[in-house]
Amino acid sequence: MKLIQTAERVSQKDLSDNYVFQRSLLAYVEAAKMVSGNVLEIGTGSGYGIEIIASHTDKFVTIDKYENEILSNKEIINKNNVEFIKMNVPPLKNIPDNSFDFVISFQVIEHIKKDKKFVEEIYRILKNKGKFIVTTPNKKMSLTRNPWHIREYTVKELESLLQINFQSVEKLGVFGNEKIMKYYIQNKQSVKKITRFDILNFQYILPRQLLQIPYDILNRINRKKLLNNNTSLVSKISMDDYYIDKATDECFDLFYVTEKCAVSNK
Repeated sequence: MKLIQTAERVSQKDLSDNYVFQRSLLAYVEAAKMVSGNVLEIGTGSGYGIEIIASHTDKFVTIDKYENEILSNKEIINKNNVEFIKMNVPPLKNIPDNSFDFVISFQVIEHIKKDKKFVEEIYRILKNKGKFIVTTPNKKMSLTRNPWHIREYTVKELESLLQINFQSVEKLGVFGNEKIMKYYIQNKQSVKKITRFDILNFQYILPRQLLQIPYDILNRINRKKLLNNNTSLVSKISMDDYYIDKATDECFDLFYVTEKCAVSNK
């Protein structure tokens, strides 16, 4: 593992990531209950969702701008009828209209500069009655500016974006129990200690590209510190400590399910 691993690529191998990893894992497990047929994932990440989703599909295509070690495991790829495409999006190049039953994209849209084009392209490649399942951080619960994110969304902002193309938008969110909230409060206090030195509010003034590496280093150090200070709490966090419910300002992630209606004129 790299000495400083970007916090945007959550690792199932690093215990300090467990709080975020278990939340991310829930998205795949919940999506696996919904998907079938031909499924496209935008944002392979470290690849831990491949086996969870692929076993529920006829064909699973996963896209990312980077390759990763799990994709070299031919047994996983061949057994699960998985195809990996290295691609920057949008657009979704060489993918025909009306070709997928489901598109999933977790913790990606906040990184996309042309988010309207991103959603438009997903709509284009979905079959009629096809569904788009998307997660993204809830802006209201963010503790500080994340310079790797071009933007974050509130409950209403993500709904408004998706409704440009999709007529049906189910607004769900990922919430945590008391154990999760205990970690969140400790994290909030720790972040506050770091950001108290930013008296001129540079985190919101400077171009985000200048802040990415410092943010990554401090974020990684902070996660390690939280782990060392309370190893029992962090190590015992599991996917079951999170749950899906109707989206509110208090959810950690927005978890939206949209449907491409057959009667659409788009």
